[in-house]
Amino acid sequence: ILCVFLTAFFANKLEHESKHCNGKGFQRQGSSCFDRIYTANQNCGQAYPTFLAVLWCAGLLCSQAPAAFAGLMYLFVRQKYFVGYLGERTQSTPGYLFGKRIILFLFLMSVAGILNYYLIVFFGSDFETHIKTITSAISPLLLIP
Repeated sequence: ILCVFLTAFFANKLEHESKHCNGKGFQRQGSSCFDRIYTANQNCGQAYPTFLAVLWCAGLLCSQAPAAFAGLMYLFVRQKYFVGYLGERTQSTPGYLFGKRIILFLFLMSVAGILNYYLIVFFGSDFETHIKTITSAISPLLLIP
């Protein structure tokens, strides 16, 4: 639900800037500020399907608490990216790089969950408790910039 609110905030910011620049509604042409908001909105919108896919996979296949923590961090980072993009484009770089790191963490959690499933099926070994312990220990490291 937070993802939906964040997307609505981005869309509202885009609509406000569009009306501020032209006064007529949504138009692609406008000021450089409008172009930055439009590009940031498009970038965030294109990243959400990937984020949601790895978030769900990590939560279902590996561990819910670290996945939820990483998901909340990702939404915070996307907000930072969007606001940074409103300034100069170089201000959005830390948010972008931090977001990539969170997506990588969620992806690795998903891969670990899938590997654990196949280890159970083929060898009867269950490493779920070890994987949950490792992901719970690593997830606070996402806070390090």
